[in-house]
Amino acid sequence: MSNDKMDRFFADNRNAFDDKAPSDRIWHRIERKLFGAKQVRLWNSLPAWRAAATILFGLALAQFFGQRLPGAIKEDLASQQEFIDVESYYAAQISEKTSLIRNDAYFIDEQFTQDFQKLEAMYSVLAEELKKRPSESVKDALVLNMLVRIDLLNQQIQKLEESRKKPSTGAEV
Repeated sequence: MSNDKMDRFFADNRNAFDDKAPSDRIWHRIERKLFGAKQVRLWNSLPAWRAAATILFGLALAQFFGQRLPGAIKEDLASQQEFIDVESYYAAQISEKTSLIRNDAYFIDEQFTQDFQKLEAMYSVLAEELKKRPSESVKDALVLNMLVRIDLLNQQIQKLEESRKKPSTGAEV
């Protein structure tokens, strides 16, 4: 349609257009687009939904960890007590075996002494690491260190016992 035809159409049908009015919903849309006024409802608000989801997630986490935390603390304390028991048992074994070897100090092997001192130094470093950053791997390394020291002590004790069993002969070639 050209502009003349459109103008004539509106002029001829003007009465038909005057008694019709757009609904309030349409006027609100027009106002929002023209003036930028936003009418925000709480249920349609994205920030409100985000806040609600965050709060719900936080409550769920609190509930989850609230139920698990006492059990986890008990398990951790039990594990720590178990480690202390194992450490004290092995420390007593090491102390006992060391005193047996020191009684026969004339036979102590120099290589044994160096190895044992290295293991004790490593144990000290691991014990400091356990104080700084406690973990199961450090506890396992400490126990393994003690087991290796006990094995080394047992080997030395066995050598001492074998040397006692051998008859000393004055004429060795």
